[in-house]
Amino acid sequence: MASTPSSAPPPPPHAAPPPVGDMIQQLRKERGMTLETLSRASGVSKSMLSQIERDKANPTIAVAWRLANALGVRLDQLLGGPGGDPEPVRVMGKHEIPTLDGGDHAYQLKILGPMDLAGKFEWYELTLQAGAALVSDPHDPGTREHFTVFEGHVDVEVEAFLRKVKPGETARYPADRAHAIRNTGKGVARGLLVVIHG
Repeated sequence: MASTPSSAPPPPPHAAPPPVGDMIQQLRKERGMTLETLSRASGVSKSMLSQIERDKANPTIAVAWRLANALGVRLDQLLGGPGGDPEPVRVMGKHEIPTLDGGDHAYQLKILGPMDLAGKFEWYELTLQAGAALVSDPHDPGTREHFTVFEGHVDVEVEAFLRKVKPGETARYPADRAHAIRNTGKGVARGLLVVIHG
């Protein structure tokens, strides 16, 4: 007797990753750039660019950021974000939050803000291991940062000036001067970093 087909619904289709390689190649050719000139402009090796364009490698968020700047587009344009979202509320899963790791994973920056606001208004979850620091060169003139400590104790430095910040407190300071957030405690420090560009 022939078996009856299963009535179980098919699994939902997985969203295909954006064609980053195709987009980079298209933008590069539109601007009359060779792999070599884009490599020089972005600081990304020519071999890595070739692999990305052929979909043999996926760029990290840091590499994609450099390529977007070199090509003169926003990061969300490069990554081919959807043109419109019919759902009024979009919930992003943990795996969808871009994350930047510092050397030896001493710190971690989770990029909580949308990519289309990058360079204007940004917010991050910053986690610092004991003794670690996020040290930054001056940003664009008029840029300010606001760091709210959720856990641990940190020092916020602006050039030679230093203030200690504990849980529940917020430090507000100019970020167009050399600055740093340092974990001075023995455990992990964590907080919300908001950057408003000038």
